[in-house]
Amino acid sequence: MFSVIFPGQGSQMVGMGKEFFVKYEIVKKLFQEANEVLNFDISKMVLEGPKENLDLTANTQPAIFLVSYSIYRVIKEEFNLNLDDAKYFAGHSLGEYSALSCAGYLDFKKTIKILRVRGEAMQNSVPKGEGGMLAVLGTKINEIEKILRDNEKNFRAQIANDNSDGQIVLSGQNTDLDHLSNFLKDKKIKNIKLPVSAPFHCNMMAKATEIMRNELDKIQFNESKNKLISNVTANEVKDLKNLKNLLISQIEKRVRWRESIVNMINSGVNEFIEIGPGKVLAGLVKRIDRNVKITSINNESDIESLKI
Repeated sequence: MFSVIFPGQGSQMVGMGKEFFVKYEIVKKLFQEANEVLNFDISKMVLEGPKENLDLTANTQPAIFLVSYSIYRVIKEEFNLNLDDAKYFAGHSLGEYSALSCAGYLDFKKTIKILRVRGEAMQNSVPKGEGGMLAVLGTKINEIEKILRDNEKNFRAQIANDNSDGQIVLSGQNTDLDHLSNFLKDKKIKNIKLPVSAPFHCNMMAKATEIMRNELDKIQFNESKNKLISNVTANEVKDLKNLKNLLISQIEKRVRWRESIVNMINSGVNEFIEIGPGKVLAGLVKRIDRNVKITSINNESDIESLKI
């Protein structure tokens, strides 16, 4: 039993998806549609760069979705592999939008358009240099939660990503994160400041939440037989009416990725197929449970070796 998972921000690279773009008309068509919907040449940015433009959150989010969705369509339509047999669809942060689009809840054009809005809103929610993110390595979630509780008068931060045992990402004001970083170093806990432009998945994203609430209120989701796992709850989305609220909450809430993977495994999933640029999620899944199979699809030979 397998699940299909989609990567989030940080997986982008110049030239991602180029092999598929060159070979398949369906991918050329999707890249052209993306250009038309967004009113700028995102295709050229994805295929040729420059990297500093691709790394801007407003561009990164639609770009990663474009590549993930393109690969998904190639797997289904050119290789005739039925990914609708997946037990679940899930994605990490913006990857959740890739999941809900590939699972049939939202069409391609609406998804790429809303991800452009989401990226701009998140990028502009906090003045540059005011907030950031800190990766904490080698520590379990309950230990980090206790440190934050016990020291909230000294520094304030929120858990943004519970990625795996030993990889937790925190968000907050840079001054607080600096105090927290020094505190963790004194405790011999390894931590790394991440090169991001904003403190994602915390209450500093409140402006972005309101923008996304307005945007998502305009959208009608489709019914689908495919099951989606929510970042916010780490469980299956049972009610289509609740999907909108979960996507709004996702902006400020932690990404419960470790719990999502554990819950899928506990429900019988023993294989994960990562669709999109990079192999970030494969690494996280292996850290969570070494006994499950994980395949990352980045090129045609990856698809050829796929057995489902």
